[in-house]
Amino acid sequence: MLKHINSKAEFEENINNGTVLVDFFATWCGPCKMLSPVLEEIAKETDVLVLKIDVDEVGDLAGEFGIQAVPTLILFKNGKKIAARPGYQNKNQLLAFINQ
Repeated sequence: MLKHINSKAEFEENINNGTVLVDFFATWCGPCKMLSPVLEEIAKETDVLVLKIDVDEVGDLAGEFGIQAVPTLILFKNGKKIAARPGYQNKNQLLAFINQ
C-alpha cells in the first residue's frame, strides 16, 4: 500500500505497524520522479507500507529526521527506525534494503 502523508499526525498514525518505508521527496527532484514508479511496484508486490512525504509540504518531519537530500528513504519496523538511505534505488536495491 502507498500513502501520501500530509502531516506529522498522519505520519505517526501509520508508522507503528509492521514494515514501513518512508520516502522523503520533492516534486521538483528528478531522481525522486524516477523512484516513484519503483516504490509503487514495491507497495503493490509486498506487504510493506510505503509513505511518501513531500519535504516542501511537511518540512517539520523532514527537519525532525535530518533530511538533507532528496530522495531519502527511511525504513521503520514496528515504529522503530532501522536504517536510512539517500538517493535513487532500483527495485532490487530497495528489496535488499527492506529485507535487511
